[in-house]
Amino acid sequence: MEYKVLENGSKMPLLGFGVFQVKEKGAAKKGVINAIKAGYRLIDTAASYGNEEEVGEGIELAISSGLVKREELFITSKMWVSDVSREHAEKAIQGSLKRLKLDYLDLYLIHQPYNDVFAAWRAMEKAYQVGQLKAIGVSNFSIDQLTNLAEFNKIKPMVNQIEVNPFEQQNLAAKYFDDYGVQVEAWAPFAEGRNNLFSNKTLQKIADKYDKSIAQIVLRWISQRGIVVLSKTTKPDRMEQNLNVLNFFLSEDEMNTITSLDMQTSQFFDHKDPEVIKWMATRRIDY
Repeated sequence: MEYKVLENGSKMPLLGFGVFQVKEKGAAKKGVINAIKAGYRLIDTAASYGNEEEVGEGIELAISSGLVKREELFITSKMWVSDVSREHAEKAIQGSLKRLKLDYLDLYLIHQPYNDVFAAWRAMEKAYQVGQLKAIGVSNFSIDQLTNLAEFNKIKPMVNQIEVNPFEQQNLAAKYFDDYGVQVEAWAPFAEGRNNLFSNKTLQKIADKYDKSIAQIVLRWISQRGIVVLSKTTKPDRMEQNLNVLNFFLSEDEMNTITSLDMQTSQFFDHKDPEVIKWMATRRIDY
């Protein structure tokens, strides 16, 4: 595994396993165990995913069985919008730790750039300073939102987890964050198959050259940009395939060819859309 070193010196695996939408009973627990067996060390969840407890059970079993040591893992969770406030932020942090059965999280993020992010960030700074959070960051923050948060607080976000895939490449944002000292982490690298990604002729041609799948080419393309990338699958063979992307390099021409696929628009929703913000404001988590 290759690693990226965050601004505070924490080592973050370049490839990670995500559990978004893994909701079937027992699936997240089994998925985490299989992912760790495959070689994943970065496990990403969130309060809003509703599976922190199962993820914690999977981690606990993997450690107790000798499959991995706690210090070898990099566990991430996120604070949902309804908890991003002075009243609820600290409780949200402690809740994630409790559900995951962990003494500390390697990374904790504000999941969306809404509500009282300044109050939540200061609660995260406090938890960081006492060692409950080894690194802190944000998710889905634009350049201006992240810069505003960073410039008016003691600690700058160390990570920004954003959508990055061949159709929403975030080239300008990724360069800015990198120059600013914030590690970019990609969610939805396959765009959940939108725009027929898995039958894209441009990607297939490159995949054929290296005897790889389109998914592997996408993961190689993102990681070769220096971006940490999450992928999700419940199939052990796919887990192994998704990790097997660090043994080849795409040429500059191939990287540029993939760049030509950029549509410069989210494949899911616009974070600046007022209706999206209203929807997130009404969504509550039933712990």
